[in-house]
Amino acid sequence: MNPQEHLEQRGTFRMTVFEEEYFQGKSCEFRFECQNILERDFRKIRSIKVENGPWVGYEYPEFQGQQFILEKGDYPCYQAWSGNSSYRTEHMLSFRPIKCANHSDSKITLYECEDFMGRKFEMCEDYPSLQAMGWCSKEVPSIKVNTGAWVGYQFPGYRGYQYIFERDRHGQGEYRCYNEYGTQAHTNQIQSMRRIQQ
Repeated sequence: MNPQEHLEQRGTFRMTVFEEEYFQGKSCEFRFECQNILERDFRKIRSIKVENGPWVGYEYPEFQGQQFILEKGDYPCYQAWSGNSSYRTEHMLSFRPIKCANHSDSKITLYECEDFMGRKFEMCEDYPSLQAMGWCSKEVPSIKVNTGAWVGYQFPGYRGYQYIFERDRHGQGEYRCYNEYGTQAHTNQIQSMRRIQQ
């Protein structure tokens, strides 16, 4: 049984969002994506409980803006999901499940230049510092996700902007230049990466 089938058997993806911090105020359970929480008569999302499956949250409606990885657990306030980000947003307005996450079988290839050119570096493990593991730059101009789903961070130690890389979401996992990393990507600086937990 593949990991996707295993998640579906256990009750699919499930996440409860709350309008106020510490699981207070209006709440709603989701099993599928939500393109705009404002259309559900919420003003914002300030806390979250992820019961099943990994999710990605976005700062703005329609999956736009800063990305935040949401794995199983409780997020009582925005600091819990924005973590050590240099850019903090106090709310989240859209989110979706990450369906291709497979922690035990994830592989990604980083490239030295755009369009998969230059030196490449294949990864199957988490790397809190790409430079410490042999990558010679603070930048990753293009990425190919071979299997699974990954989160890249702007700085070492899993800090800074977060970028979600998925095999099944973006042109067969091909990110030809940093503009394709997300709508908030203003640079190709990625210095740490890890596999997304199921």
